[in-house]
Amino acid sequence: MELIGAMMWFGILFLVIILGLVIFWMWMLVDLLQRKKFEDKLVWVMVLIFLNVLGAILYYSLVYARKR
Repeated sequence: MELIGAMMWFGILFLVIILGLVIFWMWMLVDLLQRKKFEDKLVWVMVLIFLNVLGAILYYSLVYARKR
């Protein structure tokens, strides 16, 4: 019975982490699309779409955190 409970909590934790990553990805995509006069917007959209969370982390570290 304890194994089932542990697996349930692991599943819930997994879903929360996935939901957090999706929200972070969407936040970076919205930030990118709302920027005005951003020369590499198309390139970054492609990076975010094809690299998903890795692309969002790259965008955050290379663009978002520097231009705040």
